[in-house]
Amino acid sequence: MRNILLVITILSSLSIFSQHIDPLLANKPEAQEKWVDSVYNQMTLQEKIGQLFIVDVFSRNGQAEEDRIKKLIEENHIGGVIFSKGGPVRQANMCNNLQADSKIPLIVSMDAEWGLAMRLDSTYAFPWNMTLGALENNKLVEEVGYRIGLHAKRLGVHINFAPDVDINTNPKNPIIGNRSFGEDKYNVTQKAIAFMNGMQSAGVLANAKHFPGHGDTDQDSHKTLPSLSFGLDRIEDVELYPYKEIIDQGLASVMIAHLNVPALESRAGYPTSLSEKVVTDLLQKKMGFNGLVFTDALSMKGASNFSEPGDVDLAAFLAGNDVLLISKDIPKASEKLQVAYENEVITEERLAHSVKKILKAKYLVGLNHYKPIETDHLIEDLNSINDDLLYEKVMEKAITIVKNKGDLLPLRDLDKRKIAYVGLGDDSGEKFVNSLQLYAQVDTINTARLDKMKGKLKDYNTVIIGFHRSNDSPWKDYQFTEQELVWLYELSREKDVILDIFVKPYALLDLTTTTNFNSVVVSYQNSEIAQEKSAEIIFGAIPAEGRLPVTANEDFPVNTCIGTNPLSRLQYGIPESVGLSSEKLAKIDLITKKVIDRKMAPGMQILVARKGKVVYNKSFGYHTYDKKVQVMNTDLYDVASLTKILATLPEMMKTVEEEKINLNTKLKKLLPELENTNKGNISLLDLLTHTGRLEAWIPFYVYTLDKKHMPDTTYYRTRPEVGFEVQVSDSLYMRTDYKDSIYQQIYDSKLLSKRKYKYSDLGYFILKRYLEKHYKTRLDTLVQRDLYQSLGANHTLYNPLTKFTKVEIAPTETDTYYRHQTVHGFVHDMGAAMLDGVGGHAGIFSNSNDIAKIMQMYLQKGFYGGKRYFTPETMDMFNTCYYCTEDIRRGVGFDKPEPDGSSSNTCGCVPLSSFGHSGFTGTYTWADPDNELIYVFLSNRVYPTQENHKLITENIRTDIQELIYEAIID
Repeated sequence: MRNILLVITILSSLSIFSQHIDPLLANKPEAQEKWVDSVYNQMTLQEKIGQLFIVDVFSRNGQAEEDRIKKLIEENHIGGVIFSKGGPVRQANMCNNLQADSKIPLIVSMDAEWGLAMRLDSTYAFPWNMTLGALENNKLVEEVGYRIGLHAKRLGVHINFAPDVDINTNPKNPIIGNRSFGEDKYNVTQKAIAFMNGMQSAGVLANAKHFPGHGDTDQDSHKTLPSLSFGLDRIEDVELYPYKEIIDQGLASVMIAHLNVPALESRAGYPTSLSEKVVTDLLQKKMGFNGLVFTDALSMKGASNFSEPGDVDLAAFLAGNDVLLISKDIPKASEKLQVAYENEVITEERLAHSVKKILKAKYLVGLNHYKPIETDHLIEDLNSINDDLLYEKVMEKAITIVKNKGDLLPLRDLDKRKIAYVGLGDDSGEKFVNSLQLYAQVDTINTARLDKMKGKLKDYNTVIIGFHRSNDSPWKDYQFTEQELVWLYELSREKDVILDIFVKPYALLDLTTTTNFNSVVVSYQNSEIAQEKSAEIIFGAIPAEGRLPVTANEDFPVNTCIGTNPLSRLQYGIPESVGLSSEKLAKIDLITKKVIDRKMAPGMQILVARKGKVVYNKSFGYHTYDKKVQVMNTDLYDVASLTKILATLPEMMKTVEEEKINLNTKLKKLLPELENTNKGNISLLDLLTHTGRLEAWIPFYVYTLDKKHMPDTTYYRTRPEVGFEVQVSDSLYMRTDYKDSIYQQIYDSKLLSKRKYKYSDLGYFILKRYLEKHYKTRLDTLVQRDLYQSLGANHTLYNPLTKFTKVEIAPTETDTYYRHQTVHGFVHDMGAAMLDGVGGHAGIFSNSNDIAKIMQMYLQKGFYGGKRYFTPETMDMFNTCYYCTEDIRRGVGFDKPEPDGSSSNTCGCVPLSSFGHSGFTGTYTWADPDNELIYVFLSNRVYPTQENHKLITENIRTDIQELIYEAIID
């Protein structure tokens, strides 16, 4: 009696929560009612009872499965199907065949909580609810619901059994876990409503489950009858809370769980799915739910253990359920319901109530005008770029930092860090590592022994530990092994450790202490996008904004949220996210095929970035035409004259900013040795705009050849000797003192007869000499110290063989006029080679990603990675065309578009604010502040000979630039 009174009390308290609208009502209710009554009145009793059943279908089982369902349609007149494992095309074809055999169109359902991929191959998997639970912005959750709804509708699915609104307060829950939005009832409720609104706006009916709440159990109702032993107050306050709210927002359907809840049903061990007190009195009468009521699968042990097949179906219907899901024996159940009807256990009113609701739902989803599923382009429609775009947005906003001692994240001062990566778990972290390495040198350390691991990590001050386990389903193992826990504690004692887990947050419950971890990141899933975005958060390309949806440790309670500010480093993602078309950018691939097929260059790297995000970064072809070494994104190219703006120019900008010199400073002030030369009165501005009357170049090497045009033994040795330490190529060493002769030849060279634009390398020889004397440091050391190390441009350097192997470097020319060998790993430019590989005009080797960092720093007016390299005013000073009125396009060091808009050095489609440079070896980079665009093209078109001008004469680099501008869609 006491329990009955308590039930009455809680049901009374719920009476104010009533659904004010009929969620199954169509826009034209009169037409809907007419159709429902017409169909119902023409049905036999057996057909009416058949409408109550939804049977499970596996399209992977082929014709035998189809024949089985057709028999149920013919003999038992089933009302619908729930598709499970299979493939989308197979399912669509089977669905069309089944619909064709059904007198009344079947309502088609699926259990696709995170998208069709929960059940089907070749379809899209969206983030799990736990991941969505970490979002602050519920609009993104609504977008996910909408996209899932669109996919379901495209496949002819009318009801999706989602969202799961269970409040997962029990970390040991074996069946909910990641399927829940979390443990905060308010967060779960808002996320569920957003998801529902999105999916139902796409025309697919939502289903809230598992009523009255499956979140705080440690048993699986597929295998047994779980118990919920809390009192009524707790159930009302927690488990029922989301239902009160979502029902009032227009929820179409609810699924009743198989649970033992003594506070709601006094009969011992009696499932909620069969309880009239729960299904009818609580849900429909007191909570005012007017939508469809589904049982959970009646084949599950939580229900089927209760009674015999058929009996459980009858009990479920008598309890108030409208739809009997996955009955173990539909013929037997149908027969028992028919007998109950004939014996007046089931009244006509009761049967009509449910069957007409089912028909109303069928009308609502358009089955009054059924159309078969169109299978053309089905796979493409279910895997669109918009899905990737949304997934990327969700992961960016969901990943959560739960600890950040000393504001270690995002990582700054890369020049002071030596970073290692250690992988734990049993799944791949390759994308995570590759993404980390886009920002800095991150070395992977692998070993099976802890002592060896600690030894290998001795020289590192920062260790990123990634914990990766399978992303195949939310039920996969997620915990650390005992050995992994020991490793975590040991490694965190000695280093700055960043622990990043790519599993559900509950993995952190295994940590008995978190004291020694500097930073802890929860990335929720081990998808490639999650790995990529987590790396971006660690390095500050994007901020951390996620909020922990569950308690993950006593140190990490629910709603923990440690935000970070971005450091303006490059991001990586999808073209559409920055207003570019993937389809149009794909045309670049066609041009590269032409380049390789017609031997304009053996291979190349091409990168496109917009609005601070790299969206196209591809490598094509091989290092050479023998196709032995394929070009990789990490490979290095000799960038030739790009050196001017990648090395010498930023150092000059810094020097000008220090107010040591200005653009009007004469060269004789920079180098007093020029006082009595014809170069002394040339201004820095004229030198950098190529208007200083300097000759284009001087073939310094020619004067060191013998009569047979071979390296003269007066100047060269085949091995290093005292006085012959300048290595110009393999087994060829030049006299050390000849470098002075090079500068003297420049000083003695003639000037052009009159002032005009003449592109010249000679000025950059002078600038190199000035910088090295001014800072008393070699240029290669200077630029590493001032720029590359802090930028994380760890693939940019002079003399690359000091750090990289030849396999990682594209060769340039097979030299037949100076070094008489293939130049590989040594600078192609002869003058730079004779200066120990370090020229102001040439000598830098790099890849497209590193060059993009430097160009992005320029676009950001001297700021990158949290560091200011120079002021916006300095950038504007150098990115100015001072002589445009004289038809001289050059900026100060930077190349600029032609003032008349012609296409001599660009596509002719770039704004005048843009800037860049090109290189003799087949390189090109351009930045556009107006459109926030960066373009990098690297090749070794000079292989095997510099006489190959086809890349230049056919305007390949600028044709690609034009395609990029055509791809702009915003």
